[in-house]
Amino acid sequence: MRHRKGIKKLSKATPERMAMLRSLTQSLFKHGKIKTTLHRGRAVKRVAETLITAAKRGDLSSRRKVFSKVHDKGAVKNIFQIARERFEGRSGGYTRITRLRRRRGDAAEIVLLELL
Repeated sequence: MRHRKGIKKLSKATPERMAMLRSLTQSLFKHGKIKTTLHRGRAVKRVAETLITAAKRGDLSSRRKVFSKVHDKGAVKNIFQIARERFEGRSGGYTRITRLRRRRGDAAEIVLLELL
């Protein structure tokens, strides 16, 4: 059965959505936290947690998998350092979403997505 296997399309075509998620994920790993909308934050959280889980293994194939999603050597290096230092004994839940406010123009909920 394929119940609940759909993805959130975020009102974008597939290449646009993938580019947006890639850039938000790069920013998350580069700065440690980002402000974005709730739905985008949930999508980025899903991507970031899978990348950290892969980075915890630390082998070459996981490094190539992470690089295929992120496309930034500095961010990949940062992901592998973070995964070893911070998340050694943790089996999941590497990010936190904190709700901040609603945006004025369209009342979209703004959140802070940060690495723990």
